[in-house]
Amino acid sequence: MTAASTVERCRAGRAAMVNSGVLLAAVAGLAGVALLSLRIGSVSLSTTEVITAFTNFEGTNAHLIVRSLRLPRTIIGIGVGAALAVAGVTAQAVTRNALASPGVLGINSGAAFGVVTAVFVLGIASPSDYLWFAFAGALGAVIVVFAIASVGPGGVTPVKLALAGVVLTALLSAWISFVLIFDQRTLDEVRFWLAGSLAGRDLGVFLQVLPFLAIGLVIGLAMGRTLNAVSLGEDVAAGLGQNVALVRAVATVVVVLLAGAGVAAAGPIGFVGLAVPHMARLMVGADHRWLLPVSAVAGPTLLLAADVIGRVIARPSEIQVGIVTAIIGGPVLIHLVRSRKLAEL
Repeated sequence: MTAASTVERCRAGRAAMVNSGVLLAAVAGLAGVALLSLRIGSVSLSTTEVITAFTNFEGTNAHLIVRSLRLPRTIIGIGVGAALAVAGVTAQAVTRNALASPGVLGINSGAAFGVVTAVFVLGIASPSDYLWFAFAGALGAVIVVFAIASVGPGGVTPVKLALAGVVLTALLSAWISFVLIFDQRTLDEVRFWLAGSLAGRDLGVFLQVLPFLAIGLVIGLAMGRTLNAVSLGEDVAAGLGQNVALVRAVATVVVVLLAGAGVAAAGPIGFVGLAVPHMARLMVGADHRWLLPVSAVAGPTLLLAADVIGRVIARPSEIQVGIVTAIIGGPVLIHLVRSRKLAEL
């Protein structure tokens, strides 16, 4: 073993130790935010009341609030936040586009198009029925975006994917706006869902999307080494023995599963899939073996924190979490884009 390889091993070991510490700190942060999500709302509760709601349930108002209202909301926030963040990392890696996300690739608008059209045309009136139409819209949007981006010389490129996603989003948003302006029933049915919200959701809806979330997260988290190769470029990935077409297909399925399920459960929440991967890169670098799990923890942390903020600043009412993530995510993303460290990753 040469001296250079020994030094490299030591550096890798130190990096692994640092990243392990970052991941543990992120998990601790998520636990703290989850506790705040169970405590804070129109009625503030103590930590003791939250704990006894699970260890010594007595049917008091405080215990019912925790178990019936805030626990489902917190669980859904964790699942949706992890799904959107991992979908964002996967999309950015496979397209080699730092601006790629479920929203930029048209997945959010496709899911919204599917739900709004189903409500308008078929009269769907139950959030539990939104799932399949959201998935269909998300899948259709991805297919259209890749089809548009593949036209012309050079095939699919990161810039063409982003442009195709922007164009499709504009077209679908125009249709959604048209329907909502001229059909009051559809507007009343989907307006809170379109804003992106964790309120009013029960665990029944989450259990419907849980299999898709679980499959997407397991496959996505297992693709760390593969995404490291693909993010270096198609030629390099092929030289390293990767089947680029297969990797792209699997990654697309992962993004559709995660983003479709997340949007179906909570509505089209923006900036989580775009900003969280960049935040995670600043903490652990560009190695997807660490970037994926850290993003899976940081995503729900951001989403639950935004949800808590939305409850606090508008008491006794609240602001939908999708609005808060946009308010928070915009400045954060601008700061990250301007960061010299980010530009070097």
